[in-house]
Amino acid sequence: MKLSVVIPVYRVEDTLDRCVESIVSQSFRELEIILVDDGSPDSCPQLCEEWARRDDRIIVVHKQNGGLSDARNAGIEVAKGERITFVDSDDFVDVNTFEQLMPLVAQADVVEYPIYWHYGAAEQRVCQFGNHTYTHMADYWLKGYAYGHTYACNKIFRRSLFSDVRFPKGKVFEDAWTLPLLLKKAQRVVTSDQGLYYYCQNSQGITAQADGHALQMLLDAHLQVMQDPALASDPRYYMHILNIQLDVCTLTGQKPTLPAQTISPFTHGLSPKLRAKALILNLLGIERLCQINKLIRQMRR
Repeated sequence: MKLSVVIPVYRVEDTLDRCVESIVSQSFRELEIILVDDGSPDSCPQLCEEWARRDDRIIVVHKQNGGLSDARNAGIEVAKGERITFVDSDDFVDVNTFEQLMPLVAQADVVEYPIYWHYGAAEQRVCQFGNHTYTHMADYWLKGYAYGHTYACNKIFRRSLFSDVRFPKGKVFEDAWTLPLLLKKAQRVVTSDQGLYYYCQNSQGITAQADGHALQMLLDAHLQVMQDPALASDPRYYMHILNIQLDVCTLTGQKPTLPAQTISPFTHGLSPKLRAKALILNLLGIERLCQINKLIRQMRR
């Protein structure tokens, strides 16, 4: 088996058929499809079984509800493909995607392809990452801005990377915790402008409903990565994390946990807003910057 496609299923009876249809219709046929019913209380368990009767490449796993990470982990446990990918059940994949990407898989431990972000929403856009090969994971993380698109859904992984890695149960933004662990084991990442993953707008989704507690988990994931001095010293990555810290402080009232750094406002690639934040950070410190950011947010309401 060349590819395992893991699809966690929970309360998606309106979108599940569209998702699974996009996978069974792939022009690349050497794949297995693992539907993980995460204790869904609607008609999803029956829909999964109906799909399994229609296509013998489909495996259904029924389990008690444990969340997205737990469902993905359950899929990893039964996957037999040389490579593995994850598709959320309210999303779908362009029909020729896997056929276009599988020739690249032999060259890489991870292949990343374009994602149609918030498809169906006013702010929808296609995120492309170019045709690049990275043999140093720090270059992929920093120069490839992988820290800004840690999503598991638009990547194909060598399954052996998951031999001792699992998604963290009980955490949201689980991809930001997991991708750095996989990259520690990877030797080559390829990004491609072929294929397309449709990440659909879902107002009830985890990202759309993220509160201060959820964003704290995202911040903690990046603070873990920053323990590597080679990554912590990049000013653009620091400013990315600083934005998360500002949101956490505003939403929770907690003091910042991100260590302060001096960041040049003239750093290449910083937007005008980030340049202003860097200037305030240097002059007044991170705690005062958080206070100012909260005040500005309150004034805009």
